[in-house]
Amino acid sequence: MTSDSGTGAPCVPAATSAASASPGVNVETASNQKVPDVALACFAGGDKVEIGELHRPAIVNLWASWCAPCRTELPALNTYAQRGTVLVLGVNTEDSRTGAGSIVDDLKLGFPNLYDREGKLHKALGSLPMPVTLFLTADGTVVYTHRAGALDTAGFERIAREYLGAP
Repeated sequence: MTSDSGTGAPCVPAATSAASASPGVNVETASNQKVPDVALACFAGGDKVEIGELHRPAIVNLWASWCAPCRTELPALNTYAQRGTVLVLGVNTEDSRTGAGSIVDDLKLGFPNLYDREGKLHKALGSLPMPVTLFLTADGTVVYTHRAGALDTAGFERIAREYLGAP
């Protein structure tokens, strides 16, 4: 999909055919709205990633270093991401690279992150209070938006299972 500058490694790993479907999605409870058409650069540099073109179920989390609930939630998201059942993608939002980089390093975040200095995605979503977490189907449909404070690992598991059919 894209690569970080200098490494040739993908910022967001390419989707495999087994991960392209969204088993168990209950479309009656889905919002059936496509994720906003936004392309963002990988935090570490490199090409842009189209949020709606991930081609697999994904959890997209908008966060910032100045957001206290984000700092509470990110370790839980990192733990969930390490399970590898659903693509987890962070979007550092309306933040400085220095502040965000400090959080990525301090919390040892292992999932890919994008950089949205201008807050394009956040604004397209209506500037909801952060953190904002989108649960997307393989075709880029937002089936659930969490905006009621920080989630814990069990919360990510429950919502991903219910809305994305994740194990």
